[in-house]
Amino acid sequence: MRKPLSVLLLLIMGVYAAACLALFLLQRSLIYYPPPHAAYPAPHTSTLAVPGASVKVSERPLAGERALIYLGGNAEDVSASLPLLDRAFPDRALYLLHYRGYTGSTGTPTEKALVADALALFDQVARRHRDVVVVGRSLGTGVAVQLASQRPVSRLVLVTPFDSLAGLAARQFPYFPVRWLLRDRYDSGQYAPRVTAPTLLLAAQHDEIIPGSSTALLHSRFAPGVASLRVIQGAGHNTISESSEYLPSLQWAR
Repeated sequence: MRKPLSVLLLLIMGVYAAACLALFLLQRSLIYYPPPHAAYPAPHTSTLAVPGASVKVSERPLAGERALIYLGGNAEDVSASLPLLDRAFPDRALYLLHYRGYTGSTGTPTEKALVADALALFDQVARRHRDVVVVGRSLGTGVAVQLASQRPVSRLVLVTPFDSLAGLAARQFPYFPVRWLLRDRYDSGQYAPRVTAPTLLLAAQHDEIIPGSSTALLHSRFAPGVASLRVIQGAGHNTISESSEYLPSLQWAR
């Protein structure tokens, strides 16, 4: 009786190890979902040359000192946000980053690459505009916090932000050691204390992807007086931008 039991135990352990390996190897396909095509024709596009890739930037050019950089979600074609940003920020030049491997950009998305590309875009934009606001949404908040911790952004807006991707993954896969397996961690809570720009966190009341506790934890990581938290009533993770409260909330950063 002991032998069949030990064989069964070994089989279970083998299946579990194989599942862990599959999760490790496929993790980036579970994080990044490049859209198939552009959602909206931008007034102007440019190419940001970065090591190992050519990254597309959708733009609404505007002369002057004021600009905005937008960093989208993991399945977002950022050009879809251009009309709303155009209404919210009529007096700022707009620069929307298409992540590596997303519409119009080459390369492969990773946390290290996306943060490096955002820093490169900021440096390019800052040479033309003195006052640069950064807006990040969902996955883009993980990029935006790291950017704001290393560059002098004027204001930072985080839409449906989270404290860490590792924390979210641990909730989604509770029976796997995801904190050990995860390569792209987007640990915003680690970088938040270094942010000095006035920051607004916009949470969706009924966010089905980012728990309110994760957003609240991130809020608590900022230095006192730096960040404020606003909850958009009745909104979900993907519908927050449809709320009548969303555009006025964004305009906090005008």
